[in-house]
Amino acid sequence: MMSVMLYAVSEGIATITFNRPAVMNALDADMIRAFRAACERATGDSAVRVIVLRGAGPGFVAGGDVAMFRDNVAAMAALVPELAAELHHGILALRRAQQPVIAAVHGAVAGAGVSIMLACDLVLAAAGTQFSLAYSRIGTSPDGGATWFLPRLTGYQKAMELMLLADTVDAEIMRGLGVVNRVIAMDQWSLEVEKLARRLAAGPARAHAETKALANRALLDGLAVHLDAEALAFARCAATADFAEGVTAFADKRKPLFKGR
Repeated sequence: MMSVMLYAVSEGIATITFNRPAVMNALDADMIRAFRAACERATGDSAVRVIVLRGAGPGFVAGGDVAMFRDNVAAMAALVPELAAELHHGILALRRAQQPVIAAVHGAVAGAGVSIMLACDLVLAAAGTQFSLAYSRIGTSPDGGATWFLPRLTGYQKAMELMLLADTVDAEIMRGLGVVNRVIAMDQWSLEVEKLARRLAAGPARAHAETKALANRALLDGLAVHLDAEALAFARCAATADFAEGVTAFADKRKPLFKGR
């Protein structure tokens, strides 16, 4: 049986691939559970420096498996809390991860696929990618953190437009809204994802982890509390070998060679 989720680690880069290409990687119960397991596996591996999420076949993730919803419509109200808990554990693992997380998206990104993408730190989209917060089309509200992430990225009114109307928008529009970092020609997209992942993997792992933790705290903390947290994080970084290498390389006008320590 083909695995619904592929997992591979190479040179410090963990790649998690949604693998139901025949249905545009729509999330059924098995894939949601596999998503959580893969996220927790990657984030718990000290050898992993960067995590990349991508989709097999013609798209990233086309949201929840509506056929599964239809076949279980009478039980969905009871089934949703169980599956949502699995999905949310995976999303929280990505946000709490010390590693930077890249969403490499192409084709269709809809519903929970958008939510998963929003939980990542960087988004590289292939030109022509189409996005939709499709929840209202099936008579439900968003899940997977979309209502938390999106207003913080786009502002309230634009987030409400995307969620209430569920229109399909292209990658350039999402880049303009601050949701996508880069839009890349399809024939160069995989190469650029790999280049960015390798660049991050070669960087100062502790500094990346502290930066990510601070950016997440900034969404919740007041300024005074956050300033204290920044100072403590800087001090922790200053105790690392990577910091000593970084400042020495800067003073010597050479490229630093970070070891992740």
